[in-house]
Amino acid sequence: MSTPTSITVIQVPGPGAEDVVVGTTGPDEGAVFTGTEDGMIFRISHDGRQITRVADTGGRPLGIELLPDGRLLVCDAHAGLLRVDPRTGGLETLADSVEGLPFVFCNNAAVATDGDIWFSDSSTLFGVERWKDDFVQDTRTGRLLRLSADGALEVVLDGLAFANGVALAGDGSFVAVAETGARTVVRHWLTGERAGQRDFLVQDLPGYPDNIARGSDGLIWVTIASPTDPLVERLQTGPMMLRRAATRLPEALQPKPKRTVRVQAYDDSGALVHDVDVETPDFHMVTGVREHDGRVWLGSLHEPAVAFVDL
Repeated sequence: MSTPTSITVIQVPGPGAEDVVVGTTGPDEGAVFTGTEDGMIFRISHDGRQITRVADTGGRPLGIELLPDGRLLVCDAHAGLLRVDPRTGGLETLADSVEGLPFVFCNNAAVATDGDIWFSDSSTLFGVERWKDDFVQDTRTGRLLRLSADGALEVVLDGLAFANGVALAGDGSFVAVAETGARTVVRHWLTGERAGQRDFLVQDLPGYPDNIARGSDGLIWVTIASPTDPLVERLQTGPMMLRRAATRLPEALQPKPKRTVRVQAYDDSGALVHDVDVETPDFHMVTGVREHDGRVWLGSLHEPAVAFVDL
């Protein structure tokens, strides 16, 4: 287990730096990319001293991944699955609908070595601006999709409780997707005797997971955006009429994420390896995580900043 006591916060020129990814090659090695609520994609130098706007999606970028050619894969909650060139700012839409219906809440992704892209659509009913509605109402309309290297697009899993972060096994044997509403990480097997079957990498998380990502240490890192809320747990199992009524309350009366900074890391068997829980007034609601060479980078849906802790 690791219990860092300090956190470094780096302000960015935009609200809601939701996810983070670390460059691994060439001039971007060690640099961090993030996307903000106003549609901007920023590059942060490895030392945090230089922040450059590299693209504007025109939407709401959430999950960010690296592609083998140095471009970025961006899950934009409004625009769908995008390929972004950080050198030119050029954008390309890879997918914005499936089975004739547009994505409502494209959220997070992982890129396989064979070129397949696995990504989540959190809800078919509510977009990112109304994430609380889906979360509290527990619509279970989240999906995991695959965009094959040949361009074929399919829904692989549906009925997920707010499908969120996505990560792949180190050997490619399974794909994992976080269910924020159920506090689980689902595992869908791709190879071996269990191919096509579904189980759990981890259940009963101590809070609500958001993005997940495989680190350079080979572990699957899981954000805990907020600890378990007894009121939310009761609402989710109550009558739908009550759940809907709760989301119509004035914002001041609705359940709110607690001000915590917590991420966990699991191996491919589901064993907990790290539990990083930092007390700080300077950052909260961790929704993005990326471990790189012992440094754990963090993003937040609400903070105008990214942060890091050293293990």
